[in-house]
Amino acid sequence: MPSQNGNSGRGNPWGSGANPNPPDLEALVQQGQDRLKQILPGGGPRGVIVLALLVLVGLGAWTAYYTVPSDSVAVVQRFGEYRKDVPPGLHFKLPMGIDVATIVPVTRQVKQEFGFTTPGASDPYQSPRGGERETKLETEMVTGDLNAALVEWVVQYRISDPVKYLFEVREPGETLRYVSESVMREVVGDRTVDEVITVGRQEIEIEALAKMQVLSSKYVMGISIDQVQLKNINPPQPVQASFNEVNQAQQEKEKLINEARRDYNKVIPLAEGEKDQRIREADGYRLKRINEAQGDVARFNALLTEYRKAPEVTRRRIYIETLQEVMPGIRAKIVVDEQTRSILPLLNLDARKGDQP
Repeated sequence: MPSQNGNSGRGNPWGSGANPNPPDLEALVQQGQDRLKQILPGGGPRGVIVLALLVLVGLGAWTAYYTVPSDSVAVVQRFGEYRKDVPPGLHFKLPMGIDVATIVPVTRQVKQEFGFTTPGASDPYQSPRGGERETKLETEMVTGDLNAALVEWVVQYRISDPVKYLFEVREPGETLRYVSESVMREVVGDRTVDEVITVGRQEIEIEALAKMQVLSSKYVMGISIDQVQLKNINPPQPVQASFNEVNQAQQEKEKLINEARRDYNKVIPLAEGEKDQRIREADGYRLKRINEAQGDVARFNALLTEYRKAPEVTRRRIYIETLQEVMPGIRAKIVVDEQTRSILPLLNLDARKGDQP
């Protein structure tokens, strides 16, 4: 039948350009079966069996090898029974599900978050499950003084024993979340709300880490707890404003204490230094007076010895030495004879005012 749109049959996929009519579908199926019989030796059911065997061989070859990453080991099971641990690298196993290799990361640090969620987490047990309500219930805790606090924390751990991790506890990741929440509630419940929110964070982290590790070893989970880190710790929303005021008052108190300590450290050392200086000056003056007194005593004793030997000579020498000390300080000198009765004619009454004899 010629084409109604005027085009020839050159672009017709069903035949050549000389025959515009499409072939029969049954003829195409029969043609495909004939070609399959030509490919498969013997044709018929034997060919189907050979094809199935080829598929099985290909599938077996595909499932006979596996690669273990550098931060992991593979735990190999044969028909569900544990066989061995395999280090990183390319390895082979029995195919078709006979051997099953489970990859377990042993050097990579894994974490679990409580009270918040990190977007893009690949571990199903890393973040809280159950929605916002479950997340909120997970963080609500009662302190030792019967107050409430919202506690967020992170647990970082490693898989220390892959065999125990896989076979001793069902769902070890979920079990660890229950253990962590139980331990944190116990530790927070032993402290006041002020300690939990302000000064007791480090003690809580250390104690929670120790207790989590003890329970992990007791349950044979094959997990080593590396770190417990507290994140945001806040009071409940209805009383958060009051807690903020208390925190501000405590910060102001600490500020005033620090300023007082600063002034103390500034004034006290200065006063101590001045005190030491005064003490050293007093000691120096004391030693000076003692030495002067001892010198005067020694001089007097020496003079007394000489006086006893020659009293008149010693007395005259003392008199002359005294005059030698006194006379240089006198500005005007009058020498009077013993027989002179009056010295008024000898005085210079026109001397400048203030000059003294």
